[in-house]
Formats: sequence, structure tokens, C-alpha cells
Amino acid sequence: MNLVDVDVPGARYPIRIAPGRLDHLNEAVPADATTIGLVTNPTVAALYGDRAERALAATGRRVVRIELPDGEAHKDLETLNRIFDTLLSSGFDRRSVLVALGGGVIGDMTGFAAAVYMRGIRFVQVPTTLLAQVDSSVGGKTGVNHPLGKNMIGAFHQPVAVEIDTDVLATLPPREVSAGLAEVIKYGMILDEPFWAWCEDHAAQLRALDPETLGHAIRVSCELKAQVVAKDERESGLRAILNLGHTFGHAIESGLGYGQWLHGEAVGCGMVQAAELSAEVVGFPHADVERVRKLVAAIGCPTTAPDLGVERWLALMRVDKKAEGGEIRFVMTPRIGHAITGGAPEDAVRRVLARTVG
Repeated sequence: MNLVDVDVPGARYPIRIAPGRLDHLNEAVPADATTIGLVTNPTVAALYGDRAERALAATGRRVVRIELPDGEAHKDLETLNRIFDTLLSSGFDRRSVLVALGGGVIGDMTGFAAAVYMRGIRFVQVPTTLLAQVDSSVGGKTGVNHPLGKNMIGAFHQPVAVEIDTDVLATLPPREVSAGLAEVIKYGMILDEPFWAWCEDHAAQLRALDPETLGHAIRVSCELKAQVVAKDERESGLRAILNLGHTFGHAIESGLGYGQWLHGEAVGCGMVQAAELSAEVVGFPHADVERVRKLVAAIGCPTTAPDLGVERWLALMRVDKKAEGGEIRFVMTPRIGHAITGGAPEDAVRRVLARTVG
């Protein structure tokens, strides 16, 4: 088993990475827990719900399953309220624990419910998609979408543990694998040039879910994110670099309607756009722009953005939660392995959109 520790002010918790972790979820539940809420969706429940419930029942605590509709389109306040309805009607108290079994949507909503129910209860992340395993399950960002912006309603609330069962990735559709790999290569682009080069060399094995290759990628991704989160839990500075590709990517998701593109697909395409903008603004080598485009394509993500109309693109990016005073904020890369945040001239953004939108 690979073990990665996340250490932030007021919270320290383990990320356990190994095949078969679903059968040991009881180890992640605090000893003083009173009731366990297992939050999932029908797709994941059909595959792993009974197995997870059996492992949690080994604690001797009552387990209540809460199934939410599947997909980003349901990551909203209406669906969130279904969690609260069950918690209240089932008598959950302040020592109850929620367990998020699913992808990023389930993890974000379960974490947000835990953050605000009775002003805060504990929860465990059990991510079942590659994207959630390497990104959204780590670091305590929780929330839901609003029609006017992605993840605009939320809270920072750290889990008590993250349990990553690498076996569950075998049931992922190829498109979901590609979406998760976008977040994997992102860490190399912003923090670790040797890891980026390793991803270039192993893109085919990663898409094929080679166990050894994938295990290494997940561990390194979690380690890199844990290092950033430890230095900047609430995204007041350094942590913002983790949003590489997200300003463009969130505009794609909002502009098309949540769920049309997977989050990782939008981020992968957004990384190509961020590389183009970096070449315009901070001197990112044009040869490396092509390396980014090539690797994003190699992992199976789109490299051409949808045509939302330039003014619509700009309007969507201005309501992104990273915008400040109406100024669009971007993560840019002077060179692979390093990242900075800042504004960009609007004419440069327009040129990038002209080149990357199809």
C-alpha cells in the first residue's frame, strides 16, 4: 500500500492507495462514530455499493445508504438537499460520519453536506474515478454548481481519510480514464518537469490502465497536491496554480451546459489554451505548446475548444470564482514544471481563443 499524508492547519489525514481498499473502509471510520451515511449514485452503487456497505457495517455502526442522481448536471442545491433530508429523518448527529463513494460530483457534494450539516461533521472520501483519486478527493474543496458558475457555492472541509482502491478503475469507461489523466499531467506541467516527461513516455500505458504505471501516477499526483495544499489550504496564494486550464475549462463546462464535456476533458483542452496564452504573455516556448497539445491528445482529451462566441467566452471567464474585481485570472507557465498566476491582456486572450476554438 502507498501512503501519502496530508497535513494542513488543524487537520492531518492519510491517503491510502492500494488494490482492494474497498474491503477495508471500516479502518477509515473514526472509533467514536455513531452513524454512517454512505453517499453514492446508482451507477457506482450497482458496482460497489454492497461491498462498501459490508465493509462499513464491520464497524458495528448503522449504515444508511443515500443515492443521488448521477452526473454533473445534478451537482446543485436541489440534489444536495436530498442528503440533508436523509440525515435529518434518520437522526444523524454531530458524531455521525459521511462516506463519499463515487467520482468528483459525489465527493464534492458529500463534503459540502458534511461541512454544513450541524455546522460540520466528519467525512471520508472513497473516489471511484481516476480524476477524483488524483484531484478532487484531496485537499478539502467541496461545493456545488450554480447555473451562473461552476463550484461557486461551497466550503473548505477536509476529510478524515481518503481511501483509493485502484482496482475500481478497471470498470471506468475510456473517456473517464482520459479525463482523469488530464489532471495527472497537469501536476507535471505546473510542478514537476521530470514527471511531465515521464507522462509523455508512458501515455499509452496510462490509458491502458497498466497497474504499475497507474499506481505510480496516482501516488505522485497525490504527493504533489498534498505538498501544495499543506502550504496553502484555502487557495490564498500558491494553491491557485492547481487551477491550470480551469479558467478556460470551467467556461467550456458552463457554456455548453454541465455534463456535456467531462470536467477533465474541459481541463485538458483548457491546458492547451493556457499553454497558448503562456506563449503570448510569459514567453512559454512554442515548441512546448506543441508538446502540451500532443500529450493532451495522447491521453485522449480534446485539444480544440467549442465555439461559444468570443464575447460569451469572456463573460463566462469573468464570473469564474478565480476572477478578481472583474479581471480574469489565469494560471500560466513560463516553462514546464513551473507556474504563475495573473491577469492577461484581453487582446492576447482573444488571439488565443481565435486559435484554439473550432
